[in-house]
Amino acid sequence: MNNFRPLSNTVFPPVVKNLLIINGIFFLATFVLKSSMGIDLNQYLALYAFGSDRFGIWQLITHLFMHGDIWHIFGNMLALWMFGTALENLWGSKRFLNYYILTGIGAAIFHLGIRTVELNKTAQNLNTYISAPSIAHFEDYINQEVTATYQPDFLKVLSFWEANPSSTEAKNNSIAIANELYQADLNSPTIGASGAVFGILLAFGMLFPNVMIYVYFFLPIKAKYFVVLYGAFELYNGFANNPGDNVAHFAHLGGMIIGFLLIKIWKIKRPDNYF
Repeated sequence: MNNFRPLSNTVFPPVVKNLLIINGIFFLATFVLKSSMGIDLNQYLALYAFGSDRFGIWQLITHLFMHGDIWHIFGNMLALWMFGTALENLWGSKRFLNYYILTGIGAAIFHLGIRTVELNKTAQNLNTYISAPSIAHFEDYINQEVTATYQPDFLKVLSFWEANPSSTEAKNNSIAIANELYQADLNSPTIGASGAVFGILLAFGMLFPNVMIYVYFFLPIKAKYFVVLYGAFELYNGFANNPGDNVAHFAHLGGMIIGFLLIKIWKIKRPDNYF
């Protein structure tokens, strides 16, 4: 498809429409099965780290259809419809679907690569502690590895150990709770279509750079500036690695990087009759 078709021609092009439907079905099924049968679809369809026993190759795709709550799916699906409609109308359904899936998979692989590096570092610190457990080393481990969410549990163990410095039980408890935290981190799932959505956002900014986007529906900004600022924001937060931040920032960046490469490889140009 070489010519740009005005957005008004197809408000819900077929791929965008079906992606919205499929995501909605998965979202409802997740809650219905969990509440009625005790089946947690996230255990099978969310994306787990390479080193996790729960990892499956199919998760590179299935995690794109899983969402945590109503605001999570609403934000992703709104962005998919707002920006994906223009791209599907421009490219045609086949190319748009390929782009969506490839950016989603690319984002997942990018995220897993970063997670592997982070988990390897955590495992090394854990093994270092286990090899020479002591009150001082445990306190250092808490400061380096334990986020604010889990610190109260660790500090209880530390306080007991400080009150009973010769206690073998306290030492064993410190090792056990450190192992539990690592396993929880290793088996923490990633869900959502955000990687593919950020790829769509990147493409929209490149192909329709001067279109005005209304952030929070009232703050106008050109698409090209919005994409640059959002990308910089994700890069900053990815490296900041703020405690308690459960957003996969590097997956978002991965989706944008893969999207940029696909646009260059496919030699996609801006539509002549658009600005």
